Amino acid sequence: MSTAAAPVRSGAVLADLLPAARHRYAVDAALVLGGAALTGIAAQIAVPVPGSPVPVTGQTFAALLIGTALGARRGFLSLALYALVGMAGVPWFAEASSGWSMPSLGYVFGMLLAATVVGALARRGGDRSVLRTAGTMVLGSAIIYAIGVPYLALSTGMSLSAAVAAGLVPFLIGDALKAALAMGLLPTTWKLLGRRA
Repeated sequence: MSTAAAPVRSGAVLADLLPAARHRYAVDAALVLGGAALTGIAAQIAVPVPGSPVPVTGQTFAALLIGTALGARRGFLSLALYALVGMAGVPWFAEASSGWSMPSLGYVFGMLLAATVVGALARRGGDRSVLRTAGTMVLGSAIIYAIGVPYLALSTGMSLSAAVAAGLVPFLIGDALKAALAMGLLPTTWKLLGRRA
C-alpha cells in the first residue's frame, strides 16, 4: 500500500491528507494529543487585559485551527482532552492556571464547541478560500463568546453588559488579526497541497 498523501478531495480536512492508511487510530490519537498540547502551549501566550479577568491568549486561535485542520470529531476530542486535563489540575490553561473555579472556564467550553463546529464546516470546504475561512473563523469566535461571556457574568457576579465590556470588547481587534492570519494560512495550505496531489 502506498504511503503517499491522499489526493485533495471534497469532504476532507487537512489531517485526512496524512499518510496513515495502516495506522489510522495511532495517527488520530497522536493528532488529538498534539492538538491538546498545542492548545495548552498557545494558552501560555497570554497578555493581561486591564479590568478583565480574561487575558488575550493564543489558545482561541489554536482551538479554531485545530478544529479546521483535524475535523469535528478529532477537534472535539482534542479540546475535550485539553479541558478535562486542565480541570484535573494540569496548569495549561491561560497563564498556567487549572481547575474548575476560573471565571474564564466558559471560554474553554466555548472552544470545545467551536472546534467541533469549525471542523464540520472545514469538512464542507469552510477553510478552502479566504472568504469561507473568514466566515468559519467568525462563527467559531462567536461560539466561544456565546458561552464564555455568560459564564464570566455568572461566575463573577457581573452584569451581562459588564461581562461583554470585560470579556468581549477588548478582544475583538485580536480576533480580527487571528482571523486574518487563518484566512491566509488555511487556503494557502490547501492550494499548496492541491498542487502536489
